[in-house]
Amino acid sequence: METASPFRYDAIVLGTGQAGKPLAVDLARAGWRTAIVERGPVGGTCINVGCTPTKTLVASARVAHLTGRAGDYGIVTAGRGKADLAAVKRRKDGVVESFRERNVRRLTGTPNLDLVLGSARFTGPGTIEVSARDGSKRALASGRIFVNVGCRPAVPATAGLDAVPFLDSSSMLDLEEVPAKLLVLGGGYVGVEYGQMFRRFGSDVTIVQRARALLSREDTDVTDAVAAILREDGVDLRFGSEAVSAARRSDGRIDVVVRGEGGEERIACTHLLVATGRVPNTDGLGLETAGVRLDGRGFVVVNERLETSAEGVWCLGDANGGPAFTHVSYDDYRIVRRNLLEGGGASTHGRMIPYTVFLDPQLGRVGLTEAEAKAAGRPFRVAKLPMSGVARAIETGETRGFLKAIVDEEGDRILGCAALGIEGGELMSMLQLAMMGGLSARALHAAVFAHPTLAESLNNLFAPSEA
Repeated sequence: METASPFRYDAIVLGTGQAGKPLAVDLARAGWRTAIVERGPVGGTCINVGCTPTKTLVASARVAHLTGRAGDYGIVTAGRGKADLAAVKRRKDGVVESFRERNVRRLTGTPNLDLVLGSARFTGPGTIEVSARDGSKRALASGRIFVNVGCRPAVPATAGLDAVPFLDSSSMLDLEEVPAKLLVLGGGYVGVEYGQMFRRFGSDVTIVQRARALLSREDTDVTDAVAAILREDGVDLRFGSEAVSAARRSDGRIDVVVRGEGGEERIACTHLLVATGRVPNTDGLGLETAGVRLDGRGFVVVNERLETSAEGVWCLGDANGGPAFTHVSYDDYRIVRRNLLEGGGASTHGRMIPYTVFLDPQLGRVGLTEAEAKAAGRPFRVAKLPMSGVARAIETGETRGFLKAIVDEEGDRILGCAALGIEGGELMSMLQLAMMGGLSARALHAAVFAHPTLAESLNNLFAPSEA
């Protein structure tokens, strides 16, 4: 049987994530006949199994936490309260579905844009085959193809892991009962957020971390404070340890053998969360047939304009190996859009990448850490203020954490900051704006901020030292 000639488009976008969706819409609105291909739920990782559902759950966990602290605020309750995880899940599902439907409406309602559901793979330069769930296949072709396929949770090569019902960051979202004993492998962003969240829902939680600190890329004072917060919330932390084997017991529980400095220990749990990193969804995509080069971990190699080694192929978002944040993926879209539709010379060079870890209180981070500033050999000073010295934090009853900024000694400019505290992500964003605008630390110290807001903490953070 002869293969039907491919339908030709001006552009083909693979994936409806935070780069692919807006790019497809903008290209179609610019008059390009565009196809966007999606094998899973529309919206990509962020909407379906990432930011939207997890931060919705974080909000429920914070309510559970505050319910337990009601007496601290002079409020009398009948008791600590109990998390109805099925109800929590229904709330989360409702939020996710509303976001997803909005995305579907936007894609299907855009002229010149075809939403094609199915799994795509390259069959050669500029050609794509899409396999639908019903077994049918479609051939598409274009001189411009944009890969936005994202990442998925990695599965470590732990002995016996394939024989136990472990969970990952996606399947955790489907739980309807609170785990009695949750063991988390990995102390990165995912492990920290889920660990605290389910401790607040009522689980007994242990986090096993290979490194000697949580969020190990942060400064030591930050990681120590994060660990103190989790321990205060009742999370058991095991540093310098890793799982070497897992096995299912006859009673349904899971035994995990963990090896640390003190030798091996067997930990029994009802639920096992594997949060040891992510891998790109580039396998099975046939990128090699199109001449697209991958690195040793399977990420697509791109230049500063997000172009791959194959002419007419770009890669945006997590699959290109950049920091796996939604806002980075969205900025990738803006770079490509500017270059294609506005004649700009946009690139990833020198872009400032902030992020927030949504433990409670939050950790907002941007720019250089203290360790990075030391390694760069540039003169700097550290401005630091405990949240216990912030009026608004005291008034709201959340004084854990601190503000920390790295300030250039020569120009008094802010080089980076860590805001670990209530609404730390918002405080970090204020400092990011100051960095973007070139404001000095002295200017922020002298600024008039409304009282009592968290913003006015910047007055004291940058106060001249009395030493």
